[in-house]
Amino acid sequence: MPSREAVEALAADIEAGRWGPEIMVGNLDARRDLTDVRDVVRAYRAMAERAAPGTVYNVCSGRAVAIGDLLDLLLSRSKVAIRVSVDHTRYRPNDQATVVGSAERIKNDLGWTPTIPIEQTLDDLLEYWRGSSQRAS
Repeated sequence: MPSREAVEALAADIEAGRWGPEIMVGNLDARRDLTDVRDVVRAYRAMAERAAPGTVYNVCSGRAVAIGDLLDLLLSRSKVAIRVSVDHTRYRPNDQATVVGSAERIKNDLGWTPTIPIEQTLDDLLEYWRGSSQRAS
């Protein structure tokens, strides 16, 4: 099993029979503010076109999601059952429990808010990796 693959890529490879049905993970309790890269690109464009020079913006969703919840969402979309094993060596010694930003300034100044739900991001990533996995066959 690869040591640190993207979970979506690994799930697609497991579905394709390249790996056994188990993934190794680190801290599933950590909570992170995640934003789809397509929304981030829209934010950067808005900043490039309309932001006052020198203004600092947080490009974020403004809400934290538990990594374990993301994993559950991904596993519910898998075509095969996948076991999850926690590998404590993957824990970061100085990991913060929650990392979340405020998007108030970018929303108020530029009218930007993220529009792509995390579920769609996971669906799109998994489908991308399924396609990559099939091409590699």
